[in-house]
Amino acid sequence: MGARTGAEYLAGLRGDGREVWLGGERVRDVTRHPAFAGSMRGMAGFYDWQHRHADECIVPGRDGASATGISHLVPRGPDDLRRRHRGLERLARYGVGMLGRTPDYLNVTFAGFAGQPTIWSARGNGRGAENLIAFQREIAEKDLALTHTLIHPVVDARVEPFAGVNRETAVRKVAETGGGIVVRGARLLGTLGPFADELALYPSRPIPEDASDVALIFSIPVSTPGVRIICRDHYGADADTDPFDKPFSSRFDEQDAFVVFDDVEVPGRRVFLDGDPRLYNSVTAWGWHGNIMQQTSIRATVKLEFAYELCCRMAEVTGQGGRPEVAKMLGEVWTYAELTRAAVRAAEADAREYGDGAWFCDEAPFRALRPTLPVWMPRVNEIIRTIGSHNLLATPSKAGLDHPELRPWLDRYLSGADGVDAAERSRLFRTAWDFVGSALGGRTELYERYYLASAARTYALAHAAAQRDREWRQVPELWAHLDERG
Repeated sequence: MGARTGAEYLAGLRGDGREVWLGGERVRDVTRHPAFAGSMRGMAGFYDWQHRHADECIVPGRDGASATGISHLVPRGPDDLRRRHRGLERLARYGVGMLGRTPDYLNVTFAGFAGQPTIWSARGNGRGAENLIAFQREIAEKDLALTHTLIHPVVDARVEPFAGVNRETAVRKVAETGGGIVVRGARLLGTLGPFADELALYPSRPIPEDASDVALIFSIPVSTPGVRIICRDHYGADADTDPFDKPFSSRFDEQDAFVVFDDVEVPGRRVFLDGDPRLYNSVTAWGWHGNIMQQTSIRATVKLEFAYELCCRMAEVTGQGGRPEVAKMLGEVWTYAELTRAAVRAAEADAREYGDGAWFCDEAPFRALRPTLPVWMPRVNEIIRTIGSHNLLATPSKAGLDHPELRPWLDRYLSGADGVDAAERSRLFRTAWDFVGSALGGRTELYERYYLASAARTYALAHAAAQRDREWRQVPELWAHLDERG
């Protein structure tokens, strides 16, 4: 099949029997449920976007294979990384960085996994590595949409994550069959869960050495019997909402979900690791950050640049651009965007082979970004709210602006500086509100805080990595130098 269109993506979701719950209702067809209509248009639009920008987002197939999306590319050198950068940036611009779980995220992840078979075949896991490589080839050829569930639900934080009552919630192997394994437990946060073709589980944090039943890496179709997708409230707008009023909520609620595995049978060909905690804890230790953080950091750059432009336009339309306190905030947002772009550039400039011919970015700049972006993103939202202030709440709807009796009053009293009419001003502030203040905007801010793990945890990991990278001797060397000079 190769790179899919939006229509082909929607057709793949219809009638597959997936068990999706929204509130107290089982959704029989996610593509036709009114609550999901906007999200379905948004996801279909993403697949059409890659064809609209095929020169950047689609790569020719090799040896007669169909053309595939750029995010399935296994980088083999600097040229591949540069080409992938262009494609990933174009994909991120579809949702101006607001979409954290578009399919390219997991595509890049599994391309990186498949590019390092030596890591995955260690400790006698040759069959698992073969399964993984075959699966990556399948998702590329079919252009499947994947989601993942990484977070182990903790019932009682006073107990270790994989002990006592918390052990009972973990996804774990409970039986073997002639053709695979049976798993039971739960995980969150299955973003894109109802709208994905496949559901993957892989490591997000180390597990104990004795947790062999939890040391599982696999992927299964979302429609697999026993998989229950339990959605949070849907934050998308009604199907007939005009994007003028809610540009993000009308299209871009990716829908988070809690996923229950009720004695789910995983076919053997979809098992990539079974029962080896040491290997489980090591498969993302070398190369994973340098690979996936290229995609996440490009998305962050696009989002921060959009936020900067949004802030500038709000300041201009209200005549605040010349105020020192506003200029300071605008410069702050620009700084975050430029530092993120510079970190990506540095990581790509120092890219190297990580084994098996796989070529990924240098991880050090991304170790600095990973804990810092979850701090910057909420700060940017705070700046948007500060610059926008009450104007974020004085935003006539499209229907109000189209009403012949109301429009003259709105043009008279809610126009902007320098001839900006009421419609343009309203659309600007409605966009800003949907970015930071709507239900979806609030969800996205929380998502940005934690989707790369908490800032506290990743700062600690960055420190540990820095201590491993080199020997720090500048302090005693300074003392020695001073002592020599007397």
